[in-house]
Amino acid sequence: MDTATETSGEQREQQPPAATLPTAPHRTSLGPASGPNAGATIGGRAAVTTGLWGRAEQQDFRSRVRGTLLGSSIGDALGAPVSGFTLDGILEAHGPAGLTEPAAAGGRGRAGRVTAATQLALFTVDGLIRAHVRRDTGAWHPPTDVHRAYLRWAATQSDWGPDERREDNGWLGQEEWLYARRDPARACLTGFADAVLGTLDQPKNPSALDSAATTRSSPFGLLVGWESSLVLQLAVECAAQSHGHPTAYLSAGAHAVIVHGLTRGESLDSAVQRALGLLGVRPGHQPVTDALQRALAAVTTGTPSPKAVEALSPGHGRNAEEVLAVAVYCALVAENVAHGIRLAVNHGGDSTAAGALCGALLGAQHGETALPAAWLAGLEGRSSVLELADDFALEMTQGPALHGPAAASPAWLTRYPRD
Repeated sequence: MDTATETSGEQREQQPPAATLPTAPHRTSLGPASGPNAGATIGGRAAVTTGLWGRAEQQDFRSRVRGTLLGSSIGDALGAPVSGFTLDGILEAHGPAGLTEPAAAGGRGRAGRVTAATQLALFTVDGLIRAHVRRDTGAWHPPTDVHRAYLRWAATQSDWGPDERREDNGWLGQEEWLYARRDPARACLTGFADAVLGTLDQPKNPSALDSAATTRSSPFGLLVGWESSLVLQLAVECAAQSHGHPTAYLSAGAHAVIVHGLTRGESLDSAVQRALGLLGVRPGHQPVTDALQRALAAVTTGTPSPKAVEALSPGHGRNAEEVLAVAVYCALVAENVAHGIRLAVNHGGDSTAAGALCGALLGAQHGETALPAAWLAGLEGRSSVLELADDFALEMTQGPALHGPAAASPAWLTRYPRD
């Protein structure tokens, strides 16, 4: 397995590192006193200003974490029944307003049913929590921990149910409802079909252009204590584990950076501009930056409509950069969360992915209380999403009290094993 080299803490955020994330002993630590404006030390150098988690900050952070994960899930569930439809097909099936409320795919099953996009996003969160828990061992390489989480997801796509003999399942791997195939991208199935870790030097599926790596990358943006350049780097490295085309993994990185800015309280426009600045020095960035520029320009060109959304996709609307552009545009013009997600799913492109990405952006921006209550009520796996979101917020704000040198919670280490 390739090891990553140290990223210099002296680089400006506008100049993201070309190297990979630091490995032990150069470990990234959010430390015992960290907050929305606090963060990692890279090789012993402060990456951003350290601050304290006040009660209001903790509550706001938890709301945005919940908003991001639940928003992504409801967008995924809303778009799933019309995935693969043309716009005319959507209007014929659901009327002149298109799909406006959660529905059962093909008239079967249940409304609010999620896809592999939600499954993988949950395992991304699980991997990030495990990475922070494993800091105590000195084995600090987040891409490896996230990859191990994706291998646990892969087991849910082939096993009948949780394998009690598997010691690293943790609590998420015991959730029986996750043991179901929900239209996973082929690149995800092949990328995680073995234990080989794909890297930027040797990526898995170098021709994969779809958005499956992007839809699982929202959780990287919740690492508010990290510099945005490192958020981009981590998301890119983990995307390359299954989607090795630069357009796919840079779209994943861009989405993570935008979520990161929103979670830290930036405006959506400012977060997109930050992503554009970081992408600009990356080889192969042009399709992604062009797509984001189209999304920004479209905001001023007329009334939001399905036709305006489809104009953002000069291809077939299923490549990662096109889906990202649709999600960003819909979030920018959204009157509220429901309006933005409806706009994102009612077009002839990848409705599931666009809904998930737009939901994540709006959830990160506005928090959980802005999400449509009726959609949440019927969301599959809602309790698991909430439980994982709260665990993530707890780890980011109280991690040292859960597994630090001065104290350790056996219950927490059972939920998120170090090994």
